[in-house]
Amino acid sequence: MLNIAGISKSYNEQELFGGVSFTVGMSDRIAVIGRNGSGKTTLFEIIAGNITPDTGSVSLRRGTTVGYLPQDVQPSSRRALLEYVSGASDVMGALTRKIQAVQADLAEEKDKETIAGLLRELGELQHLYEAKGGYDSEHEAEIVLSGLGFAESDFGRALSEFSGGWRTRIELARLLFLNPDILLLDEPTNYLDLETQRWFETHLKRYHGAILLTSHDRAFLNNVVGKIIGIEDDGVVFFRGDYDGYITAREKDIETRQATARRQEQQIRRQMRFIERFRAKNTKASQVQSRIKQLEKMERVTVPRSTKKIRFNFAEPPRSGRAVIELKHVAKSYGQHVVYRDLNLALERGDRAALVGINGAGKTTLLRMLAGVLPFESGQRTLGHNVTTGYFAQYYIESLNPRNSIIDELRSVAPDETDQRLRGLLGAFLFSGDDVTKPISVLSGGEKTRVAIARMLTRPANFLLLDEPTNHLDIPSREILTDALDAYKGTLCFITHDRTLIREIANKIIEVKDGRIRVYPGGYDDYLAQSAASDGGKGMLEPRPSQPQPDRPATAAEKRQRKADEARLRNEHHRAITPVNRRIAEIEQESARATDRIREIEALMTDPAHYEDSQKVVNVNREYTGLKERMQQLTAEWEGLAAEAERLKVDYRRAQEELAGQRPGS
Repeated sequence: MLNIAGISKSYNEQELFGGVSFTVGMSDRIAVIGRNGSGKTTLFEIIAGNITPDTGSVSLRRGTTVGYLPQDVQPSSRRALLEYVSGASDVMGALTRKIQAVQADLAEEKDKETIAGLLRELGELQHLYEAKGGYDSEHEAEIVLSGLGFAESDFGRALSEFSGGWRTRIELARLLFLNPDILLLDEPTNYLDLETQRWFETHLKRYHGAILLTSHDRAFLNNVVGKIIGIEDDGVVFFRGDYDGYITAREKDIETRQATARRQEQQIRRQMRFIERFRAKNTKASQVQSRIKQLEKMERVTVPRSTKKIRFNFAEPPRSGRAVIELKHVAKSYGQHVVYRDLNLALERGDRAALVGINGAGKTTLLRMLAGVLPFESGQRTLGHNVTTGYFAQYYIESLNPRNSIIDELRSVAPDETDQRLRGLLGAFLFSGDDVTKPISVLSGGEKTRVAIARMLTRPANFLLLDEPTNHLDIPSREILTDALDAYKGTLCFITHDRTLIREIANKIIEVKDGRIRVYPGGYDDYLAQSAASDGGKGMLEPRPSQPQPDRPATAAEKRQRKADEARLRNEHHRAITPVNRRIAEIEQESARATDRIREIEALMTDPAHYEDSQKVVNVNREYTGLKERMQQLTAEWEGLAAEAERLKVDYRRAQEELAGQRPGS
């Protein structure tokens, strides 16, 4: 559908990329990655037709539509939200164009595997076309808007009433409803909360069309894309696979280049020693000249900057008491809007708590009350023994002195530290050499964020509270932040939409919902499993401070009883889940057979000779329709069984945890 041939682009004599060529097929999911300023957005602007490349060409197949979501959008008319989104496109017309595009690809394609994939795509599109024939466009727009977090009460509001982040969601909803053949999404997850991100990922996986996107969300990239275009310092790299696979392959490539460069350097030194030794001897003149020419012609191996993590020993904060902070019966309102009525929460030393919930649920309000920077109407906030707090919010970067150099900014909070140690700390945050003398005023938003976090960790408090610390950070910077927080020895409470950061750092999840909180022990994946099996929030209990109980060792009889209880749980779980898994396997086998037959029929339908026997055509069409209906039945049954299997697993884990909690000494 899209062909990029030899494009290049430079600004102020600095080349962003050169000689870039690639094609985009109908079902491609491609991530364009690179550090901030590498040219990702420029590439998208070129594809969208907003910028002309210095060299090369961009060609689209006739009739192909492109939808582009830039990072900054400002829809601000008085049109109502639902009217604006639902009026974006004739969806049936878009489906028709997609079917025609697949049929055109089938007519030109020779590769059997690709043909099979196109036939599957055609079958799905035709089924979708039949199933959605004549559907109401407003209903479809409502589904997309609801998935992106809009309430039904928002549908009649004017666009100008929404804030910047919600305006980006509006344009994203309009694009998804428009259903273009190619989606260009520049940082689409920037303003999406975790719940909306999960819906968005599922929608993109089912999207009938090609997707090119940029994102700093590593989990999002791993879940959605199958190809990577990396704009690196040493050129543009193409990779088939997800983001983690790309990083692994990139590191291996760098290691190979480093080894090759070392061998080449050894060879150069040997040649230079020979040249210097025999340069003055007439009998060796021809050999010397020959080796000089060899060195001149030699193509030097370049080693790009490694993406490996940088380790640094951060200053250890003073040790706090076991109880770090407690909120008791806290009430907080903004005018008539009540956020919390009776909030109770306690955090202990070593907690690394992530606050999660939809945007507007009250996460930042809770974090600011914990930090002591936001008053509340009633209740108590109690800090534990020897607890010192450090609070980071986006406005924290505004406290940096623009006249200071980067290293002077760290000196201002740590005047007794040596320059060597401060440079080491800044090196861990990707500031090296002369970079540390740059004035704060010339730094980008991401660079200022890195400086602000480095300054905070130079003399860290033992209780850090971080509000969206990953904003403005590219992937390498997010990995640095993850390393820094992983090395931090104090207590953490933070808000972020970066699921990778939550997965790697959090040991406790606090869900904020409908003015209440619920604490989930464990990491983010444990939270997902437990919340998926919850009752939708009914009976949700707020955590209360617990009194520590003295430990005592278990007796022999208690140990025997515990083993018997564990065995009973395992047996009950096995008896319950075995028939479910067996039926799932049977469905998958039958689905595979039906899918193979559907492919055979679809291949038959592309053969003109097939239509010479009308009775055969009728019989085959009848079989095809029956197989499609059966696949729908199997899919529905499989989804129900998969949900049941997941519920049984969660119940088993929960029972194990309850049993563990009853153990003496636990």
